[in-house]
Amino acid sequence: MTEHTVHAKTLPAPLGPRMWTALIVLGLVGQLAWTVENMYLNVFVYKTITTNPTVTAALVASSAIAATLATMLIGALSDRLGKRKAFMTYGYVLWGASTAAFGFIQVDGTAGAFKDAVALAVLAIITLDCVMSFLGSGANDAAFQAWVTDSTVPANRGRVDGVVVIMPLVSMLIVFGLLDPLTKDGRWMEFFAIIGGFVMLTGIAAHWLVDDPAEPVVTSTSYFRDVVSGLTPSAVRANPFLYATLLGWLVWAISVQVYLPYLIIYIEQYLKIDAYAIVLGLVLILASAASILGGRIMDRIGKVAFLMPAGALYCAGLAAMFFARGFTAAIVAGTIMMSGFMFVNAAFSALVRDASPDRAAGRVQGLRMIGSILIPSVIGPFIGAAAIRGTGSYVDEFGATQSVPTPTIFAAALVVAVISLAPVLLVRRLHPSFLARPALEETEPA
Repeated sequence: MTEHTVHAKTLPAPLGPRMWTALIVLGLVGQLAWTVENMYLNVFVYKTITTNPTVTAALVASSAIAATLATMLIGALSDRLGKRKAFMTYGYVLWGASTAAFGFIQVDGTAGAFKDAVALAVLAIITLDCVMSFLGSGANDAAFQAWVTDSTVPANRGRVDGVVVIMPLVSMLIVFGLLDPLTKDGRWMEFFAIIGGFVMLTGIAAHWLVDDPAEPVVTSTSYFRDVVSGLTPSAVRANPFLYATLLGWLVWAISVQVYLPYLIIYIEQYLKIDAYAIVLGLVLILASAASILGGRIMDRIGKVAFLMPAGALYCAGLAAMFFARGFTAAIVAGTIMMSGFMFVNAAFSALVRDASPDRAAGRVQGLRMIGSILIPSVIGPFIGAAAIRGTGSYVDEFGATQSVPTPTIFAAALVVAVISLAPVLLVRRLHPSFLARPALEETEPA
């Protein structure tokens, strides 16, 4: 990859109703599937297979590896072909089918034929999760995210990413509000089928909603060279601002993954709030509204200037969650934490888009996955699991050892978040030179 400054291009098309519709529909429905994968799949395993937190950590880490490989492979290929639409259309259809397939995994159905039905079910879940994550990341993290970069410019990315980053929250709100009763009743097959069906229909709709602003690229390098081009020392030297931003995102995202896989279980099992869907619903509504407003503020004051106070708010929210007990306290602390989460995520996302070399948006998505998903998902959940094992184990009435997440997951997350201050300061120092640096291109449009 090459040295880059802020894109000088104009918008391929105005951010009109069709663009916003495509962005919201594909972004939201894709996040419905990720809500299942990131949160409810952990609950499904906890309630129907095993309470071992190491299994949850292994599930998160393995799916992150599959997702990163998909993003790197599909991102580079979509750059070369100048096509995002096909990967989004067909990818969403296959993604939805694999999501629906989770409902067919049952421990009871294998118990009579195998001595260790739990181990078999865990293996099946991890395998299917890797398949689902590969398909979903190719369609969403590679093609959709690159398409958003292609279709925007630095001047409007604050408000665009302010909307994009609330999609996980809105998707959680929809799932908690409409579909959570199915999980409480143990109707997991219906739950997975409904989500999978919506994702498949969205893939079909993408055929009419999406236009490809990307252009095919002529290059003398091989496809494999394109895939790994962002991992070379020369790429880091040519794009210091991009990699400093990715480093800051990486450390901060580790903090998020310390507690996020265990959040629903923590609220339900430790705080003993049966109506956790109401708590999370109110938190998500308030944090989503804050994120939309924050995106507009970000465009006015600048993304780098916005990043530090956003991080401070996030840290304050983690501290508040550590002490929060009860329904109201959980809502207040959760709103502070999730608002800060949205602000930081939007700032990092928009800065990475700004720093993406022209006609390399797909390849940058692979780097984004490594920095914001893969490494954090491999490290963060195991930090959380270690914190839980140290404080949250008990022996139930049947003599079996059970594990319940405790407030220490938020304390551990706060420590990691504070460490992310160092790369954020580097981002601030590099930003002026980044803005003044001329762009160099290795490739030309076909």
